[in-house]
Order: sequence, then C-alpha cells, then structure tokens
Amino acid sequence: MAFQDRTLKCKDCGADFVFTAGEQEFYAEKGFENDPVRCRECREARKRSRDGGSATREMYDAVCANCGVTTQVPFKPRNDRPIYCRECFSANRDR
Repeated sequence: MAFQDRTLKCKDCGADFVFTAGEQEFYAEKGFENDPVRCRECREARKRSRDGGSATREMYDAVCANCGVTTQVPFKPRNDRPIYCRECFSANRDR
C-alpha cells in the first residue's frame, strides 16, 4: 500500500500538520488504526504535563495505623480508613 502525506488539523490548537507517509507506514506496522489528532507540539506539551503532574502532586501528613510513624500520602486521609507507611503497606501487601 502506497502512503501519501496528508494534512490533518490538530484537535487542541487547530493548526494544520502533515501526517507523513513514513509516519503512516509506522502506524500501519504497529497496528494503529486511528490517525493522530494532535500536532507534534501539542503532543509534546501533553506528555510534559502528564510527566510533571506526579512531581507537583499535593501530599498530606498522616500517621501509620500499624507502627505510628508519621508519613505522607498523595490523598487526603479520612478517619474511616487506616493509613500505612510505605514499609507497613508493603509488608501487608505481601501477605
């Protein structure tokens, strides 16, 4: 199958971008059925926002229900569920 360059419109910024024949061939080899919907710049910006999202996550102080050590968790603790430090959580998970 011969691929030809196609011009697509980015769903985020609305700019036109070229979906090259080489990219189409790559997509076909990988079994991807859908065309890309974002230009390269918007794809990279989206990846950066995902990668940086975990680094800026708000952490909350909590006390481990098992050993009593102060720890931090990435969610707001509630009184109806026990919170465990990393070591106690790993030990309980292995059982």
